[in-house]
Amino acid sequence: MSSGLALVLFPFALGIVMLGIGLSLTVADFRRILRYPRVVVVCLACQMVLLPAIGLGLVLAFDLRPELAVGMMLLAASPGGSTAGLYSHLFRGNVALNVSLTAVNSVLALFTLPVIVNLSVAGFVGSDTSIGLQFDKVVQVFALVLVPIGIGMLVRARFTAFAARMERPVKILSAVVLAVMIVGALSGIKDDVLATLGEIIVIVLLFNLVSLAIGYLAPRLLRVGHRESVASSFEIGLHNAPLAITIGMSPALLDNSTMAMPSVVYGTVMFFTAAGFGLVAARLGRRSPDGAAHADVAPAPGA
Repeated sequence: MSSGLALVLFPFALGIVMLGIGLSLTVADFRRILRYPRVVVVCLACQMVLLPAIGLGLVLAFDLRPELAVGMMLLAASPGGSTAGLYSHLFRGNVALNVSLTAVNSVLALFTLPVIVNLSVAGFVGSDTSIGLQFDKVVQVFALVLVPIGIGMLVRARFTAFAARMERPVKILSAVVLAVMIVGALSGIKDDVLATLGEIIVIVLLFNLVSLAIGYLAPRLLRVGHRESVASSFEIGLHNAPLAITIGMSPALLDNSTMAMPSVVYGTVMFFTAAGFGLVAARLGRRSPDGAAHADVAPAPGA
């Protein structure tokens, strides 16, 4: 894939995904987090602190070369995506909680992701390098995420019935766009993928599985309900691969296909690992039918 095409395609694809998230959001979703104090605190702590620490530990343990190490940290710092809500719906998680967490994580990541990426570039590649997320690039990340979400929320507020009808088609379109985006990324760097797959496949799988497990077990240890823990698991375990791929490959951002490689591989394998984990979570739910009784709040209507 040429750099010119990537410059247009990746931000556009990410915009479609973020628009889909926006169509499902209202201002009340940001207020709803106050109804989930325990699980929200656990999720944010895992997402913002624990996962980058785990990613760093895996990078050091596997002694990844610098650019792949930065790519893993970029992946670890990325927020949850719209796919989390889809899997949460399929496996009876609290979808309303996913919506709220995605909204909050997407905003917070705009501040934490550039910091983690820049520290990783300085630590692994070298502080004298010109790559990284400078201020103007951080502003671009803001625009890539917030503008489409804001447009989706505005459409939802002004044209509620239309937004409700479009929410499902846009989610399907988002999934298609994600698939096309990953295929496009693979086609452009297939030689690099084949050359580096052996270096990163194990660490990517481990990171994905550990994230899913922590997302479920950490809330359960604090007696959060099963449905809320399932939502937390998918929110923490399914990162926003399109965002990470866009930051890594876009000529306007990092412009480094190697740094995007972990996210490309992750964006492919997460669909299968999430489905497997969902089946395990469903079995755990049958063993704990009173899970909602352990939650710190009642599930939102229609969740």
